[in-house]
Amino acid sequence: MASIQPKTSRGQKYWYIVESRRVNGKPRPIVLEYLGKAETLLKRLRGLSENYTIKSYSHGSVVALLDIAQKLNVPSIINQHIKSQRSYMAEKPVRHKLTAGITFLLGAIGRACKPTSKDGWWDWARTTSSEYLLRVALSKVDSSHFWDMMDSLPVEAIEKIEFELLQRAREVYNLESDTLLFDTTNFFTYIDSTNSRCTIARRGKNKQKRYDLRQVGLAMVVTRQDNIPLFHITYEGNMNDSKVFKEVVGKVKERMVSLGLDLKGHTLVFDQGNNSKSNMALIKELDLYYVGALTPYQHKALVSKAADNFEEITVRDKTIQAYREKRKIWGEERTVLVIISDKLRAGQLRGIYQALEKKEKKLQELVDALDSPNARKRDKDALEERIRKLVKGQYLAGMIDWSLAERPDGKLKLNFEINKERLESIEEELGYRILMTNRHEWTSAEIIDAYHGQSAVESAFKKMKNPFHLALRPQFHWTDQKIIVHNFICVLGYQLASILLREARLKAKFTGSMNTLLTTLDNVRLSVVLEQLNNKGKPKITYKLEEMSEEENALMEALDLKNLHIKRPEFKGVGVYN
Repeated sequence: MASIQPKTSRGQKYWYIVESRRVNGKPRPIVLEYLGKAETLLKRLRGLSENYTIKSYSHGSVVALLDIAQKLNVPSIINQHIKSQRSYMAEKPVRHKLTAGITFLLGAIGRACKPTSKDGWWDWARTTSSEYLLRVALSKVDSSHFWDMMDSLPVEAIEKIEFELLQRAREVYNLESDTLLFDTTNFFTYIDSTNSRCTIARRGKNKQKRYDLRQVGLAMVVTRQDNIPLFHITYEGNMNDSKVFKEVVGKVKERMVSLGLDLKGHTLVFDQGNNSKSNMALIKELDLYYVGALTPYQHKALVSKAADNFEEITVRDKTIQAYREKRKIWGEERTVLVIISDKLRAGQLRGIYQALEKKEKKLQELVDALDSPNARKRDKDALEERIRKLVKGQYLAGMIDWSLAERPDGKLKLNFEINKERLESIEEELGYRILMTNRHEWTSAEIIDAYHGQSAVESAFKKMKNPFHLALRPQFHWTDQKIIVHNFICVLGYQLASILLREARLKAKFTGSMNTLLTTLDNVRLSVVLEQLNNKGKPKITYKLEEMSEEENALMEALDLKNLHIKRPEFKGVGVYN
């Protein structure tokens, strides 16, 4: 029997008449006829005349995120902290009948759905139902509009806004937490080296390997259960993780206290890059519970002892080799766990092999250059220093044996080889991870499980580098204030999307990723039919959701979004201050 079925391509739905037939004994869908888009199909079914005009808009993600923002009073909360810094604006600026609060929210939703430049925002928004839902024109929202509104937000107000939004979110959605995950990352920029107005973008160890560009750092704390951001801060790109942690851990505690979180019932989880003797002393002074990590290379005796005393424990249905003891580290007794991670070992080995391959290639190029008949005489000391820098790297100490000898003609000859014994030794040592905590009463499984939650905040940063949803880039700002406000908008978008994912999991039993959720909802479209009944008067306008897939329909029903395009509740904080 034939049926009409949709197929989505580049965000557009196309319809086909499809019949199931057996091919080589297996059922296969065979396309009998292509019907086109929804408006084309509707005309064919109803025999519509040219008096009908049909257009459809991406609707699902926009209405879902606006619904959450309305419940949180996002624009109104932001607007309470806005100050005009332009003489031609009112005390509380409104531009193109839009407040700063709704402008930032629209920017955040744009980041969640389809990251663009500020100037390209309208090109995306015009394809969505946002204008209809908000009852306001958005065509003049361009880079100048965003920049003027961004000027009106003092950076010191961001912390207060974030706190008030969190308070509201905890009231509305009954958010829970017990384990808080801390991590840092950085984002490269194209800010010119001669730009002296920007002090926050600095050169440093870029995590995307763009060492040639200035970068900006971002630290964030998220809840383990739902990945809801509880705290974020933008910092100078040349600060190392340990220094950043020292600067912000006190502010993290202040946020926990101000939100009324039970300090004894919460545990801060962080990676080994945030460790130092002074940082651990600060955590003790702040009276925080924690799960952290240590570098195996700096605790070889512990790793050696663990190698002969591993026991099997079960963590979320997985068997892990672990060794546990109490040990004094940096003057304090801590519970430490040494575990073996096959995934970690595989990744470390892959990185070593790749690094060795690159270094071998560069050394061979140097050998060939020195052996060339046209080779010039070189300074031996300078060349030796260059080679020493070349062979350096994590786990690579002593991995490459080399010698530089002088020939009778005064030229230099380089010989090198991989130290196989050293490589085999490293291969045996890899895969160890050391955890430490002051949760002495926890079981080993609880400690490991808490630390494994660290992948959640790492995942958050990966999402913010995803070019399709939630990306922090592109970022076309070159002053400190603009960069900090831009990051706030991006984190706001991530916060709304995290709450949306939480609601989808609770109410619709959704099991996919945030990226999959946003893509699925993007495919829910709102059709607008304009029917000119006669030559006079206004056309009749009908709004209707296009036919949805089973998954799309289940999400829209569970999230109570199917009729919001009809109700269109009044949105606070769009063009007036409440």
